Order: sequence, then C-alpha cells, then structure tokens
Amino acid sequence: MNSPRTFQTVILTIIVVGILALALSGYLSTFSRLALSPFVGVQTWISTRYLALQDFINTPRDVTLLRLQNAELEAEIAQLQAQIIELQQQNSELEVLSALLDFARAHPENEYLSAAVIGRDPSPFLHYVIINRGSDDGLQRGMPVVSQQGLIGRIAAVTAGAASVQLITDPAVAINVVIQPSEAEASLEGSITGEINVVEIPLDTSVQPGDLVLTSGLGGSYPANIVVGQITSVRSRPFDLFQSASVQPVADFSQLDIVLVITNFRPVDISPLIPTPSAP
Repeated sequence: MNSPRTFQTVILTIIVVGILALALSGYLSTFSRLALSPFVGVQTWISTRYLALQDFINTPRDVTLLRLQNAELEAEIAQLQAQIIELQQQNSELEVLSALLDFARAHPENEYLSAAVIGRDPSPFLHYVIINRGSDDGLQRGMPVVSQQGLIGRIAAVTAGAASVQLITDPAVAINVVIQPSEAEASLEGSITGEINVVEIPLDTSVQPGDLVLTSGLGGSYPANIVVGQITSVRSRPFDLFQSASVQPVADFSQLDIVLVITNFRPVDISPLIPTPSAP
C-alpha cells in the first residue's frame, strides 16, 4: 500500500528538483515574468492608490501643522524685530548720553540736570517742548537748555514735575550773539517757520558762510560762548543800515530726546535799566 505513495513522492521530488534546476539555469525567467506581470501591475496600482488616499487623508492635518508652525515663526520674528528696535533705541540713548557727557566736560563751569523731552506744543506758531523736570528738581524760569550739540532754548514756565522750554526757533526769541571769527555782535531771531536769522550785523563787518554763531552773554539771558549755529548765507544791501544772515542751528529740533538744563545760571532782567523813548 505504501508503493503508490512512495512513487508519488519520488515523482514530486523529481519535478521540484527539475523546476529548481530550470529556474537556476535561467530557463524559467521569461515564463516567470509573463506569469507574475499581471500580479505586479495590480500590486503597483493598489499601492499607488493607497499612497494617494493616505496623502489625501493626511494633507489637512499637515496643512494645519504647517500653519501653526508658520504662525509660531512669525511670532518669533516679530519678537526679534521688537528686540532689535529696543536695542537700537537703547544704543541711540547711550550715544546721546555720551555726547551730553562730553558737552558737560567741555563746559565744566556749568552745573547740569538732564531731562527727557515728553511733549511738544501743538501750535504751528509756537516752538516749545515739555521736559519731565520741574520746580521739585530745582528748575526755575529762564534757565538755559542745551543739547549735545549746543543751545536749545530756555525754560519759559515751570510746574512741580515738568517745565516748558522755549526753543530758539520760536518767533518771540531774541538772543544776543557774537559771530566768529569776526567777533561781530548781533541779535539772533526765531521765526514762525522755524528758521533762525542773525540781524543787526554791522555793515563794515566781514561775515561769511560757515562762520560760527555763539551766545555773547550780553543782556543777561544766556551764558556766553554756547554754540548756536553756523551761518549759511549773508544778505547785505548798500541802502540797509545792517547786514543779516541765515543760520543753520547745530541742534536737530526734530530729534530732541534728552536735554541738559544749566542749573547754576540765573538770568538777569535788565529791561528796567534800558531807557525808553519819552513820549512827545
């Protein structure tokens, strides 16, 4: 009874060995490709559709994740930009303070109190700024105010914690000045437009663009030898009694942040001593 089974086993073994021998010899490569090609195509199609379906399902989640990451990056960029601006402002303030210190060292005869500009007069006809120091800090009306470049103006009004500074560009300003190197004495005036001019320059005085304008100290309103500006042009006509000149101020009034108040200077009111014309 075992003979048929033994025979079948031998036959199957021979067939398997023969198939393996043919496969190893390369005779079945063409046949295997033809037989498996449909299965490979079906498998490729199924894999492609599966990956596409997977991408379709995962895309909304990926887009949401990308949006969140983009929002986080934009927030970080905004924070870094704010830090850069803050550092630039701090660096600018340090430069101003360093320049103010240099100015104070160059004029050791004066005593100074620093103040921050906290406001401006909104009127186009008045040129005033507000500083954050007042009578509680020892400030008084008439004290000169300077920047790191030169003269700014003087205190016009004081409260306990703040003060109003009349700028030298104000139309009501009149300052006794001296022009260097000619040492000609003249008067500096402001204007509604913010321009400043030197008037009443003697006709026989040689004044050139580039000459410096400094306070003369006459009149008792300002200490002497504070730089005001530089002459840019001179106007002189034969039938005029005096020359006049345009002046470029050394201070940038649009960029006033920190100023110095000269606290040891007390203005002198000499107006009662000036003779007035008698009535006819």
